[in-house]
Amino acid sequence: MALNVKLGEVEFGVGDEVAVHQKIKEGEKERTQVFEGMVIKIRGRGENKSFTVRRVGAQKIGIERIFPLESPVIEKIEVSRSGTKGVKRSKLYYTRGKSARDIEQIYARAKRREEAKQAKPKPKRKVKAKKKALPKKMASKKTSK
Repeated sequence: MALNVKLGEVEFGVGDEVAVHQKIKEGEKERTQVFEGMVIKIRGRGENKSFTVRRVGAQKIGIERIFPLESPVIEKIEVSRSGTKGVKRSKLYYTRGKSARDIEQIYARAKRREEAKQAKPKPKRKVKAKKKALPKKMASKKTSK
């Protein structure tokens, strides 16, 4: 289960918002179509690796597309927003039933974690080790000798 994947110079992961530029051939003409959404899944190994991108289309209908990573059809991938730091799972199927507001919390969490990482780390306090008290029976035997 991969959380991050690298394609050329671009590195993205589960939870990131990406724009996938795809070549589409219609007859003799070629054009580029952009599919923008959140990466909800990365699966496979090596050349068989693929990723799923989900976006909410018109009338609040969810659209998911699976892209093979090594496909010659993909021209480029652009990461518009990083959300990997706000994710605890490798598959984000739970976002299918969530509203846009709930999904925004992923990006807010990622931003908070990134800011906390850049801030100065708190100094660690020294904790004094406490001496363990002997049980009453053992304490009375020790003193009676």
